[in-house]
Amino acid sequence: MILVTVGMQLGFDRLIAAMDALAPELEGPVIAQTGKGTYRPRHMEAREKLAPAEFETLVERASLIVAHAGIGTVVTAARHAKPIVLMPRRASLGEHRNDHQLATVRKLAGRPGILVAKDESELRARIAEGLTGHDCSRLASPTAVQLHAALAAFIENRQP
Repeated sequence: MILVTVGMQLGFDRLIAAMDALAPELEGPVIAQTGKGTYRPRHMEAREKLAPAEFETLVERASLIVAHAGIGTVVTAARHAKPIVLMPRRASLGEHRNDHQLATVRKLAGRPGILVAKDESELRARIAEGLTGHDCSRLASPTAVQLHAALAAFIENRQP
């Protein structure tokens, strides 16, 4: 199963539409958390919101995560040792107020388990790479798990 997530604050119709177009070619189901976008997928299961427990369950079940370049999602993928494909939102397309997600992918590109699709044209290839069985075990060391849990708690404004 592939989990697509764009976060809860904004929609990201460009990513959701691109994944919807690719979904029929992909093996297994594709489940998308769409946020407040307006695009309605036809080829994948879509929900605007996911409760935190349900999101964690889907991450655990997923063989790959495809997401916006939100650091919370990156931390969650690392905590579960799941490969992730990041496609950044772009301010020039009205998808965000600035290009901090472009800066995020520049810093994260090439790290174990993190693949970057700069735009829709690169998405298919990065998904294929992500599904080839990237070794993300380095991301799940006990120290990394503890750090990721603490970061997630801080980001989610809760106690670790």
